[in-house]
Amino acid sequence: MVVSATMMMLGPTIDMIWVGKLGAASIAGVGVAGMAVMVVNSARMGLTTGTRAMIARFVGAGDARGANHVAQQAFVISAAFSTFMAVIGIALAEPILHVMGVEADVVSEGAAYMRIMFVGSVAMSFRMMAEGIMQASGDSVTPMRIAIVFRLFHLALCPFLVFGWWIFPRLGVSGAALTNVVSQSLGVGLGLWVLFSGRSRLRLSLKNFSLDRNIIWRIVRIGIPASVTGIERSFANLVLVWFVVPFGTFAVAAHTVVQRVSQFLHMPGMGFGQAAGVLAGQNLGAHQPGRAERTGWLAAGLFSGFMFIGSVVVFLWAESIVGVFNTEPGLVEIARKFLRIEIVGFLVFGLVLVLSQCLNGVGDTMIPMITTLLTMWVVQVPLAYLLPQFAGLGVYGVRWAIVTALIMRAVIYTAYFRSGRWKQKRV
Repeated sequence: MVVSATMMMLGPTIDMIWVGKLGAASIAGVGVAGMAVMVVNSARMGLTTGTRAMIARFVGAGDARGANHVAQQAFVISAAFSTFMAVIGIALAEPILHVMGVEADVVSEGAAYMRIMFVGSVAMSFRMMAEGIMQASGDSVTPMRIAIVFRLFHLALCPFLVFGWWIFPRLGVSGAALTNVVSQSLGVGLGLWVLFSGRSRLRLSLKNFSLDRNIIWRIVRIGIPASVTGIERSFANLVLVWFVVPFGTFAVAAHTVVQRVSQFLHMPGMGFGQAAGVLAGQNLGAHQPGRAERTGWLAAGLFSGFMFIGSVVVFLWAESIVGVFNTEPGLVEIARKFLRIEIVGFLVFGLVLVLSQCLNGVGDTMIPMITTLLTMWVVQVPLAYLLPQFAGLGVYGVRWAIVTALIMRAVIYTAYFRSGRWKQKRV
């Protein structure tokens, strides 16, 4: 699951590496557009969270028929959600970017990327749902293999469409977005083939399919708080861009690069957290709450060790890491300092990401939603506005605001997980 989560983040990182060769405006445009896409992905992942929690409980209780029925309803939800989002994205790409106040060339680059990504949300939605079903059933190896295959395809195809190599047209940032959609579609095909052919732990069937409003509501009821959590986080990140914009395109591009690096390092934590959530959910379904709790602490400890090593690497080689994306001196100088501030957040992110994902995995999605709301909108956003202007920190105050909110989330999740109240959660 760590590898699968890392592969998910690898796509946008690959895009940013190649798009970075087109200049700071392209980086900024794709970065801001990518954050808008992340708002949608966060909502989608919340619905997947509801599916994961319910399937894990059914599998833990030995009820394969119930798990299959949940999966059938999950595909209905995915189809409806992704179609709606595609329409919204096509109509509102440019207005969204204009609201952010970025320069005209950044709007032009970002809108092209955003439209294609929103249209491709249908493929992304079904791929994530297929992956979630397999993982919740206890099969993490098959989705990992699928993720490796379609990301290798992405890695190979992206520069050809961005730069117009060989027989392909030069599409620039649109080429990066199109590569994402094509590779995700390959992932969908492989995932559905595996599920319906019985090559995973849970074999899906459409036999006796019927629309079950009760199951759909149960999935949505669990998923809505998780979706809101992700939307809060993603929308707060968009607001941060709004605060960074007055400091110039280099600052926006540097902020984008550091977000990509941070997200890439966070993805293993997503994998550890989701793995702990699946095991905790299955153990609660099998009436083993003590074993469920141990999985959460163990996963948090493992990822914290990983982040300590990552922090040392970032501290020593910050400039080299930024140089992978772009070598313009103004951008490198700002991004290097951003990265070193972010190290403080890296050291507590094992507790933040893993424990929140574990809570989501057992269906207790309300606490992460409330915690994110408080720390991001009561702490992070106000500080990101105040520190640059009144503390003499300039644009670096935005990064210190992010770190402060992370520390507060770590304290809250640790206290709540230790309380054990999540063990009584029913789905």
